[in-house]
Amino acid sequence: MAHEFFDSDKLQSHWGKIKEIYTSRHLLRNLVVRDLKVRYKNSALGVVWSLLNPLLMMLVYTLLFTKLRPASKDIPYYPVFILVALVPWQFLSGSLSSGVECITGNAPLIKKVYFPRIILPMSTILSNFVNFLFAFGLLIVILFIARIGLTVHALWVIPLLIAQVIFMLGLILILSSLNTFYRDVSMILSVVLLAWFFLTPVFYPFEEFGTYAEIWGVGFSPARVMRWVNPMASIVDGYRTVLWGNVPNAGPAPMDLLAMLRIFATAILVLLFGYAFFLKTEHLFGEKL
Repeated sequence: MAHEFFDSDKLQSHWGKIKEIYTSRHLLRNLVVRDLKVRYKNSALGVVWSLLNPLLMMLVYTLLFTKLRPASKDIPYYPVFILVALVPWQFLSGSLSSGVECITGNAPLIKKVYFPRIILPMSTILSNFVNFLFAFGLLIVILFIARIGLTVHALWVIPLLIAQVIFMLGLILILSSLNTFYRDVSMILSVVLLAWFFLTPVFYPFEEFGTYAEIWGVGFSPARVMRWVNPMASIVDGYRTVLWGNVPNAGPAPMDLLAMLRIFATAILVLLFGYAFFLKTEHLFGEKL
């Protein structure tokens, strides 16, 4: 698959597909607008829900875990600690939940009109990105209310966000393709997202993974393993580091450059695999739909 992807003829074909996406940018914009309208069509709160959702979840988790986990009380600005991680996590979960059905949900459009199919996963991410911007704006306000504010380290959010979008696009390309052939993928995803949430340091600090553990006589570093097998753990920890700080030292800190490079490398690999898988299967979408 990798050899075919980097073949000279294939590279020209990929460049042609990029041009197709650019020429179809108006369709992409219309799809994003349509998704946003459908999402808030019968909602009494409308876009305000994008602000209330992370805020209410922050309050629930704060009340829950400060009671069940007394150690959480020792974390400075614990509600902010949660919200900084919750905003990027909800961006991921919302994008994957809607993205897994972006092909099957647009079956009539796919059957009637030709356009680059990759636009559908892209439109899903862009529509959820709008929600992310509203939630991130709320986060900035709360950072200032908590007297943490924004420092120069907040500029690291830009590469972190780019890496997260690349990572999510790769996943959606894979999941939406699989769901076209096996419709239970969307149901399995909800279970996976729940487990993934608890394996990601959203309501607890990354440092709680510890430096050493042993299973069946084999020693390893839980924190290091988690960073490698769960890219969102590194991404969420990155947001928290540059906007909130680290445990036990609260206060924004710079992102580790090697960690940032590792996040980007993982995201690009997932995207390349997802794109190659999508190209291998997209010609069968019409038949399966």
